[in-house]
Amino acid sequence: MCGYAGFTNFISDAQKIIKDMTDKIKHRGPDDEGYYVDDDIALGHRRLSIIDIDSGKQPMYNEDSSMVIVFNGEIYNYKSIREKLIEKGHTFRTNSDTEVLIHGYEQYGTHILDMLRGMFSFVIWDKNKKELFGARDFFGIKPLYYASMNETFMFGSEIKSFLSHPHFKKQLNQRALENYMTFQYSPENETFFKNVFKLPPAHYFIKNSNGFVCERYWEINFESDEDTVLSQWTEKISDVMKDSVEAHKISDVEVGSFLSSGVDSSYVAAIADVDKTFTVGFGSDEKYNEIGWAKNFSSAIRKQNHSKIITPEEYWSNFPKIQYHMDEPLADPSAVALYFVCNIASQKLKVVLSGEGADEIFGGYNVYSEPNSTFYDKFPISIRRGIGNLCSRLPAKRGLNFFVRKGKTLEERFIGNAYIFTPEERKSILKIRTDAPMPQEITAPFYSKVKNKDDVTKMQYLDLHMWMAGDILLKADKMSMANSLELRVPFLDKEVMKVASGIPTRYRVTRKEVTDSKTPYITKYAMRTAAKKDTPPQTAKTAAKKKLGFPVPIRVWLREEKYYQIVKEKFTNKNSSQFFNTELLVKLLDDHKNQICDNSRKIWTVFTFLIWYDIYFDNNREVLKWQA
Repeated sequence: MCGYAGFTNFISDAQKIIKDMTDKIKHRGPDDEGYYVDDDIALGHRRLSIIDIDSGKQPMYNEDSSMVIVFNGEIYNYKSIREKLIEKGHTFRTNSDTEVLIHGYEQYGTHILDMLRGMFSFVIWDKNKKELFGARDFFGIKPLYYASMNETFMFGSEIKSFLSHPHFKKQLNQRALENYMTFQYSPENETFFKNVFKLPPAHYFIKNSNGFVCERYWEINFESDEDTVLSQWTEKISDVMKDSVEAHKISDVEVGSFLSSGVDSSYVAAIADVDKTFTVGFGSDEKYNEIGWAKNFSSAIRKQNHSKIITPEEYWSNFPKIQYHMDEPLADPSAVALYFVCNIASQKLKVVLSGEGADEIFGGYNVYSEPNSTFYDKFPISIRRGIGNLCSRLPAKRGLNFFVRKGKTLEERFIGNAYIFTPEERKSILKIRTDAPMPQEITAPFYSKVKNKDDVTKMQYLDLHMWMAGDILLKADKMSMANSLELRVPFLDKEVMKVASGIPTRYRVTRKEVTDSKTPYITKYAMRTAAKKDTPPQTAKTAAKKKLGFPVPIRVWLREEKYYQIVKEKFTNKNSSQFFNTELLVKLLDDHKNQICDNSRKIWTVFTFLIWYDIYFDNNREVLKWQA
């Protein structure tokens, strides 16, 4: 796992600039550094040595050095591709997956992407064509940012590297702020830095004298196989997960596994046969602490669990550093917990497996059980819409939101796992006005691709393209790399997706035979069945356990005077008043403290942005401190 940066257009001190850029991301690769500079381009690389430790140095070249590559990620099937390339006459200097990419591009062009199995972000410079080719993996596990400013095209693994380039113009993208207030992350390809973009997952770009072209090269297609029965799906999932985990363990260094109390990480840890697992929690309340469960599970599978209890003081004091590493504000409280579990793992090894992606591909979120879950859903939408409109005009009261939500189509009401401020709420609380689209305008292109599918499939498809890439995988990459740790996600594998996309909806979300009023449905049913089959008998009950996933007691802390005052100071300072109607922010905070309503997610969304803004636009001394 690594990090890279680069730019086109020669300037006199290019060698110094590219080194300064890569120094800003040295946390991504503390083991080695390398550079390539000519009259057309500058490339820099920081390396975390995982495969072919002795000879995998980057930038790397093809046989005649007419092409040069910088790469971040792992290609798990590189050995089989390497054999095909050798048969076609290619000569290799190393045993690394990086060299397979550059020879593969030389041989197959963009079609090399169809052959890959792994997580990746890379850029190849063709000296003869004066052409730049860049690509990002199928799900967006590894990032790739780019910007065109003052006739310079910049690109890299993290936006912060651009800050060292003299042509980079740092401006806040206020449009991104407006979207973020609703989604809790930046949902479009544009970022919080004006004119800086992220390459979408499963896309590549080509930049040459003719301009810039961006194309999708892979698509997720849900096509249910209704003839295959549950027992057969169990075997298919079992086989493909074992194969994926084995592929994800390829390494020249030790591999460990994260472990929460949910089925996803437990399944991976149980079949991975690694020696060490890692867990974090808060206090002694089982609601926020899974350490006891994780230690018992690890003992049952004969593994050593390493854990840490995070104090409130540690959480709050490290939060600014975490937003620095995130590049863009992300108001997911679990990002901090992920930072700490990455930190304790990095003290023992360089590579960990994790359970991200299972909910999105197998149908695991509780919200997926919402479509057609009640008798009320059988009423015509016109009747439900009328009742919903009426309820939306009434004073807030417990139960009314049910009728408001059910009065809308899925496409109108579901924008993903986070819906923080409605457009009306963000309009009232923000002073700024931009041309930011309505949330439904952002989600519409994804819904249009699955318009003939059932509602559960639509929700999964949306989350796979938005929530997972914008929140789940963003924090996974940035928090692991902040600790110089490689995080691998076996569920997010092309072969696993191929199996998951054929599972009928009834085997993703199914009604319990014996039910209770709180949880009438079982989510990711087929996957849980496979996990139960593959997990030792003494630990199989995890397949039915409700996942917590390193939960964080933010709502509790915000009612404590100490943390209430910290947030209130941010809500009422000069930076806040630039963007927000601060009296409304304070009301949100006071109503939460006084337990009038739970405003914790709204408060945390605003607070996160203000912390991030202080770091990148108000107090660069802090940035320099964390970069050191």
